[in-house]
Amino acid sequence: MANILLRHRDIENIHQFEVYVDSGGFEGLKKAFREYEPAEIKQIIRKSNIRGRGGAGFPAGIKWGFIPESDGPKYVVVNCDESEAGTFKDRELIEFNPHQVIEGALICAYAIGAEACYIYFRGEFMHTAETFEKAIQEGYANNAIGENIFGSDFSCDFLGHYGAGAYICGEETALLESLEGKLGQPRIRPPFPAQAGLYSKPTVVNNVETLANVPPVIVNGADWYLSIGTEKSPGPKIVCLSGHVNRPGNYEVALGTSYRDLIFDPEYGGGIPDGKNFKALLPSGGSAPLIVEKSLDAPLTFEGLEEHGSLLGSASLIVLDDTVDIVWAALKLIHFFNHESCGKCTPCREGTFWLERVLRRILDGRGQESDIQLLESIAHQMQGETLCALGEFATSPVLSTIKHFSEEYRAKINGHVTADDESGTEKLEVMAAA
Repeated sequence: MANILLRHRDIENIHQFEVYVDSGGFEGLKKAFREYEPAEIKQIIRKSNIRGRGGAGFPAGIKWGFIPESDGPKYVVVNCDESEAGTFKDRELIEFNPHQVIEGALICAYAIGAEACYIYFRGEFMHTAETFEKAIQEGYANNAIGENIFGSDFSCDFLGHYGAGAYICGEETALLESLEGKLGQPRIRPPFPAQAGLYSKPTVVNNVETLANVPPVIVNGADWYLSIGTEKSPGPKIVCLSGHVNRPGNYEVALGTSYRDLIFDPEYGGGIPDGKNFKALLPSGGSAPLIVEKSLDAPLTFEGLEEHGSLLGSASLIVLDDTVDIVWAALKLIHFFNHESCGKCTPCREGTFWLERVLRRILDGRGQESDIQLLESIAHQMQGETLCALGEFATSPVLSTIKHFSEEYRAKINGHVTADDESGTEKLEVMAAA
């Protein structure tokens, strides 16, 4: 399949405005102005069933449709706070194919009547986002952004904003709080951003990859997009593959590709290094329950892992081979969630603290058989009780590792595995650094 999103891999220097335009860039936006009313654009996006690529999978067309058609300021916010463990797809897009993201955001702005687009970068992207900032300047210089875009009646500004490295600001309402200059903590909902978002005005918040899907849909039509992938999960998906795999990196595939192919096919991951065996897969960084070998034939779709007790999320696949200490891996992920919890709600703040404390006790060789039940109890008390999804996500590493590898917990508790047995874990630095 030719790259639809990672077009820079096929077209050299597409990050430059002239090259992007010569390669068909901004034809979607121009076609939108020329042929469609805003309501028709929303209908096309809804028919194409572009689902959010940030993790939730909510249909973009429905989200755009929630914006009221009343007068007054409206905004589009591009979520580039890419902080999930093992996720690095949005970084590639903003660095190497920025104009496609800008075009997608502007089409969204036209559809909902927004007066400005903001992109919220992860704080650590300060250097990486220079390309995107330059692309914005090129857009202004070439009438692709600003007043009367491409000679139309539509005007829209585009601004960049940097966070300070807080994972919680990937949650859309915490992002909006941070964008307004406040402490990055989730808002109580309702109201939702479509009614009261940025500066309390109607706002669409979409992920970078989601908006990169929009221009080709407007150019080629919803039926073209629906011909890619599966009926319920159409279109291309960028998969981030890391961990114990021979060929880590980003891969653009049609939704419906199996997890097994992504890991073992020479065209993608190319299998496990050094002749080791597969042990488990984190299908969405730390935010989804891990899966084991028997689930690898599931399709990479938004519903493909439901019967296996997990989910697609942002498609950040972290492969674990058979040398990984699974309790160590669970502790690393819980340490991350505990560190990144904003502390606003008690179940997440206290739950992540106690999950880490009990896991560390087990790993240090001081665990008791009852600690397994204690971990499950803490996790279950967090589920459905937190203000945002972070606390819910934090239960996944614990509950799924106990479900599939309870014998490893018991071996540590019974003293059969030493506390400092972390063979193979050094190679998973991506998890520790996330």
